[in-house]
Amino acid sequence: MIRVVLPLHLRTLASVDGEIELDIAGTVSTNSILDALEARYPMLCGTIRDHETRARRPRVRFFAVEEDITHDSPDAALPDAISNGSAPFLVVGAIAGG
Repeated sequence: MIRVVLPLHLRTLASVDGEIELDIAGTVSTNSILDALEARYPMLCGTIRDHETRARRPRVRFFAVEEDITHDSPDAALPDAISNGSAPFLVVGAIAGG
């Protein structure tokens, strides 16, 4: 069971409270998590990734086991702690300002 934590505005859009648990067969990667997330919550399509290119939206970041994996390959296997559910996969809205 994969655990996913979304920012508040995306949890509100998906009508979920707290962590989301997903079953993923095969390699657990950023893309496989986002595919499963968008399949289960279609209202999230286009919010994290572009509809057509599937590229990460600007100002969205991903964290696995307290490491920023935003710029890693989205098809790279994630750490075992994510795959076995002992650590959550975090989707975070980047903060900008000056």
